[in-house]
Amino acid sequence: MLRGGTEVDNEDLAASQTASATSFSVVVRVGVAPMEYLTSWRMTVARDLLRQQGRPIAEVAERVGYASASTFSTAFRRHVGQPPRQYARAS
Repeated sequence: MLRGGTEVDNEDLAASQTASATSFSVVVRVGVAPMEYLTSWRMTVARDLLRQQGRPIAEVAERVGYASASTFSTAFRRHVGQPPRQYARAS
């Protein structure tokens, strides 16, 4: 889900990458489901942002498409293995 509770599908993901839904599906077929790809991409960007000292978690959450810092923190912890604040301190 993106901000505002909007569901994401292949067409949305394709549009975000300036690709057609068909070509995007082909790219995603390399073994990663579209939502898995989106989450992985978001967490990669989030890790980079968190390495930049002083960025508030809420700002990082918003920049990677989460409506709340709480939802982002839960997803980050599940994906990375530690809370974003702890990750930022260790970086």
